[in-house]
Amino acid sequence: MNQPLSVLIIEDSSFDAMVMVNVLEQGGYSVEHEQVETSKELTHALEHGSWDVILSDYNLPEFSAPEALEMIKQSGLDIPFIIISGGIGEDVAVAAMKSGAHDYLMKGQLARLVVAVERELGDADHRKARRKAETDLRENELRYRLLWEHSNDGVVLMDAAGWILFSNPAMVPMFGLSDTTLLGKHMGHLGGLGGKDSEQAPFVQELLQSNGQLMEFIGVREDGGRFPVEVSCSGLEMHGRKMYAAFLRDISERKQAQRAIQLHEERLEAVKEIQQWMFPKVPPSIEGYDIAGVSYPADAAGGDHYDYLTMEQGVHGFVVADVAGHGMGPALLMSEARAYLRMLSRQQRHTGEILTKANEVLGDDLSFERYITMIMVRLEAQERQFTYSNAGHPAGLLLSAQGEIKAQLKRQGVPLGIRQQSVYPSSEVMPLDQGDILFLYTDGFDEA
Repeated sequence: MNQPLSVLIIEDSSFDAMVMVNVLEQGGYSVEHEQVETSKELTHALEHGSWDVILSDYNLPEFSAPEALEMIKQSGLDIPFIIISGGIGEDVAVAAMKSGAHDYLMKGQLARLVVAVERELGDADHRKARRKAETDLRENELRYRLLWEHSNDGVVLMDAAGWILFSNPAMVPMFGLSDTTLLGKHMGHLGGLGGKDSEQAPFVQELLQSNGQLMEFIGVREDGGRFPVEVSCSGLEMHGRKMYAAFLRDISERKQAQRAIQLHEERLEAVKEIQQWMFPKVPPSIEGYDIAGVSYPADAAGGDHYDYLTMEQGVHGFVVADVAGHGMGPALLMSEARAYLRMLSRQQRHTGEILTKANEVLGDDLSFERYITMIMVRLEAQERQFTYSNAGHPAGLLLSAQGEIKAQLKRQGVPLGIRQQSVYPSSEVMPLDQGDILFLYTDGFDEA
């Protein structure tokens, strides 16, 4: 019999919601679900339903995953929250995880969904069990030992001086103990101190006075291995004596994840510096023309780019391009493409020849997953005319002085890197009238 699962889906696409439900049902769940699209609908669902897991798109027309996360925090509910989206970068996903999301999956790549739900349901059960253990610890001392014995976290019961009266089985693997009990040893022993020194361990004194607040210290295993430990400590009365129960957790994996996030952020900053360095500092000065280029980067650094190219006398080149994806790879590919375009623009006369040659030389570094869309314009300033070539890029616009669309610079071929043998044509000569505007952009303009 399939395991029942109550799922709240924050999604504006009914099709995408049904895809998620089908994946879960194929994974062995009997799914009951509700789809919401706004904060009002989410509030109603949280007040009138009981949910095992929440699956949320990142951006909706009237709502977003960060807003939903904040609402759930304020409600006090502990429900696994998994973001399933197709349009955000790694750094946005990392920020969402920092804000409380439990996992992130890409739409169209839901192979991990069942595993992620199973893991988060298990983690939610553990959190629930820990909260219950801490509450029951103050309510019924007869239940303490059973709860502690089966806790996934390490549990130590101490007297008011820090001497250990009880330790649960989870402490054995955590500290690599050869003996199954720490009975009779001082709490300072867990920090690698022995004898009289253990009694003077500063972290033990701080722990006994922490009043339930989370602390960290460096634990030392029997083999000398050191690892970070998160611990909380609560006082209680047992048999008329003041005692302290400490709950310990090995947070090595969390620390590694934090270091990985920090490294990712440092790399992202380096990517952004590379990206900004590649943009031209000033536009060319051409009599009779106003020329400007600007980039408004999203949080995720990627391969969006524009450039001004030097061609033959009296002719100027303009390029807008976009490498698929975000991060260091696309930024470096765009840097390589920029160098080739600057070189080819001095050797070739026509835009189609330049894009064809660029596709040939860049082909080995590009693929179906990592390609470049590009539009290039060749402006003959004195003749007031231009030609262009478009390799899978959003169509540029030729606007009149009144803002009407006179022509679209449509796609003439696939993006660079899709087919290394592609030949890109140059358009017919297009005239420019007084006041005309030629507007080139990347797909981020449409998305915004």
